[in-house]
Amino acid sequence: MNSLRKLVGTIVLVAAVAAAASAAPVHKALAPITTSSGAVAGMVLPSGVKAWYGVPFAKPPTGALRWQPPQPISWQGVWNADRKGAECMQVLRPHGINHYFGEEATSEDCLYLNIWAPQSAGATSKLPVVVFIYGGGYTIGSSGSPLYAGENVARNNAVFVNFNYRVGVLGFLSHPELTAEQGGHSGNYAFLDQVAALKWVHDNIARFGGDPSRVVIMGQSAGAGSVVQQTFSPLAKGLFRGAVMSSGCNWEGAQTSLADGERNGLEIQKRLNAASLAEMRDIPADRIIALQNESQVGVNVNTGVRAGAVIDGWFMPKAPLDLLRAGQANDVALIAGFNQDEAVSALMNATSVEDYAAIARRMYGADADAFLKLYPVSSTADIKRVGGQVARESGLENNARTCAQLQSQHHKSPLWINQFSRRHSYAPGAKIADQDLSTIGAYHTADIPFWFGNLDVFNSLRTTRAWTADDRALSSAMMGSLIAFAATGNPQTAAVQWPAWTAGNEVKVEFGTAAPAAMVKLNVAGLTWLKAHPPQAVTAAPGTGGRVGNGPRD
Repeated sequence: MNSLRKLVGTIVLVAAVAAAASAAPVHKALAPITTSSGAVAGMVLPSGVKAWYGVPFAKPPTGALRWQPPQPISWQGVWNADRKGAECMQVLRPHGINHYFGEEATSEDCLYLNIWAPQSAGATSKLPVVVFIYGGGYTIGSSGSPLYAGENVARNNAVFVNFNYRVGVLGFLSHPELTAEQGGHSGNYAFLDQVAALKWVHDNIARFGGDPSRVVIMGQSAGAGSVVQQTFSPLAKGLFRGAVMSSGCNWEGAQTSLADGERNGLEIQKRLNAASLAEMRDIPADRIIALQNESQVGVNVNTGVRAGAVIDGWFMPKAPLDLLRAGQANDVALIAGFNQDEAVSALMNATSVEDYAAIARRMYGADADAFLKLYPVSSTADIKRVGGQVARESGLENNARTCAQLQSQHHKSPLWINQFSRRHSYAPGAKIADQDLSTIGAYHTADIPFWFGNLDVFNSLRTTRAWTADDRALSSAMMGSLIAFAATGNPQTAAVQWPAWTAGNEVKVEFGTAAPAAMVKLNVAGLTWLKAHPPQAVTAAPGTGGRVGNGPRD
């Protein structure tokens, strides 16, 4: 009887496996492509797009390679690139938040990239290439997220690449022992991973149908900060023709010295209770992640430590502005963008016109009258809109304008500015743990699915969006501009009239309030005044972290 039960169970299991296999999409295998690392075999997706998932671009940064610059990798035989690599070590996402699309494997062995190419792409195609660098506050993020997939870009005749890079303490630790070990510099391993991926793309993308002379890099939030780093690093020179920074063109931020980074590294060693670098390399990675300061994806560890970018003398020889003034930054065409509703101001908490004026006086003191002339409100109905405008123009919009001014002063290449203003079309009754759908606007990261045509990923696990024809038309127009930027060095298309910023014509393109885009003059008087008058700190709405409650920073 037991044998019969075992046999029946086996038959049922085999039938279940066979049924699951028949239900799964069947991908046609592609002939191997020889790369500088070894042969890689990809697949054809049901859409006809060619894809290569989980291609190694460096050795796994494990064991003695933890906190080392990425090392070249090679292999014998054929690498079967049919699944995405694990995301680099990080905290995991709660399942009810806006940017949860399914659980991903997580590992220190994470230096892999993904490639999507059009069905007709071949070694002589010379197609434009878009390389995306994810955000996430430098502590989270993954190229495996379907939000960052490139299938739809490839369907529009471009090659798309994304990749993983180390984050958090594992991606940024500086330490005296590391500096001695690595010839006088340490830290910035996340950025060095990015350089290694970009070099791999430069050396190999032609074999997949791309043109290495028509590569643009794009990043959002911390990814935009990474793009900034690459545009200034001598190690990335010649690896891309243009760069797109979504929510993060900031060239004037505070810079951390290597010495300060090393002191922070010693504090991390102390908290790990390790006697040496060798002992730190033996500590399980989850213990290192647990001691990090973290305030994303529903995690709040405010007593932890944080490691970040440093002026290491190698990847970043000196502060970006010093490199710019010395003529040593990478002169490439740029796009600097931001979203309408991703920042907050204490002014938005005002409950009356009088309260708005009182908050303004606390923020600007003796200069408040001048501020109130530039940003007046006549009723309570104006407060959220004008307060949001002040938040945007004080921060990301002013940063984008400053980048444009500095670019025009020091480089020959142009810069274009854009603002994304469209509220997502939410499904009736949708509930999202980290968004208040009664007040949400064009939140931090809201533009990314439009650039890549990935609107439908939000309904992959549960229905949260009810996209309209206008949403899809906007996405098509934005994607067209991005591909045009890679193809020609200019994002202007028949659908999107988008002049470059100049000192005599300070304009931006606004995506989302008109179909599909509108050219808008910058508020030069307000932007100039706000830059010259930094406000006194006034407490913003609880729990916003300086932004509207809009989910993780990626």
